[in-house]
Amino acid sequence: MAKINYNNVGIRAVAACVPKRKVYNKDLGYLIPKEEIEKTILSIGIREKRFTDDRVCSSDLCFKAAEKLLFDNAIERDSIDMLLFLSQTPDYKIPATSPILQDRLGLPITTACLDLSLGCSGFVYALSTAFAYASMDGINRVLLLVGETFSKIVSPYDKVNAPLYGDAGTATLIEKGEYGTSIFELMSDGSGAGAVMIPAGQCRVPVSKANMDVVEKEEGNRRSDNQVYMNGMDVFNFALRVVPRSIKRMVEDVPLALPDLDYLIFHQANRFMTDFFVKKLKFDPVKVPYCMDRFGNTSSSSIPLTIVSELEGKLDGEKKTVMCGFGAGLSWGTAYVEFKDCHVSSLIEY
Repeated sequence: MAKINYNNVGIRAVAACVPKRKVYNKDLGYLIPKEEIEKTILSIGIREKRFTDDRVCSSDLCFKAAEKLLFDNAIERDSIDMLLFLSQTPDYKIPATSPILQDRLGLPITTACLDLSLGCSGFVYALSTAFAYASMDGINRVLLLVGETFSKIVSPYDKVNAPLYGDAGTATLIEKGEYGTSIFELMSDGSGAGAVMIPAGQCRVPVSKANMDVVEKEEGNRRSDNQVYMNGMDVFNFALRVVPRSIKRMVEDVPLALPDLDYLIFHQANRFMTDFFVKKLKFDPVKVPYCMDRFGNTSSSSIPLTIVSELEGKLDGEKKTVMCGFGAGLSWGTAYVEFKDCHVSSLIEY
């Protein structure tokens, strides 16, 4: 496994932006029998999501979050040495989105830019990448932008995915400084790659008229091969197998007793799954923030969105935190991070 330690690098600030438009799961009567809607909502813990308009992409939400972060913390744009953009819903196949954001944000042309692609484990992986670059000579500050607009790639006629996914964009500033040790455990199991997949639309299966057609796949599920497929049971079993173990290993490596954590922040997949983790770990649920009820599963952006929506004003001083993301790939990452006077901006809408 990839176990990585970083010293004297930390998170200075976090911001997030969600679309203004609310979409309610109670309105899925066209897809789910009305007598089952409330049961579904209670099980997944998602009552509403935020969807962008057609003209808005994940980069637009990240841009707004980054502007908020830079303004709130009086960050000079010339001080940003690197910009990382992680998303599975980028602006284009070519070019990468990060240079576009560098220009939009008015960052200097000396800013290194890099796009990353990973699903629900993406924030933890990208955060480790940001820490790695910020640890190097010549780079002091990294601006990490993570955002998704899954509303554009999920079929509204897919009863597995339609109730789950929402849109969000986030910005996280990583910098050198007097920070404690951070530890990352990054793992993957590509044998489960088919559990979450968009089968067509790239080089393996290029876009065609045939694979653009929305057709019935499994009973009651209609989508095209250019929209997200998920085997929910496979993902559920995978997460139950790997997530609690990874968190237990992490606190043992710190070393730290699990109750000594200030916060345990999960990727916001669904409420039933997260509640199971908390129960299995025998962890205090008061210290597990949730935001999926109002924003849904926002994939890679869900962890920083949870920080912004639930922990504003709560990361003053030093806070011992474990974050865990898991999903498509199959891939999972767990991180122990000691927050130190981290500024969390108020959530904004666009």
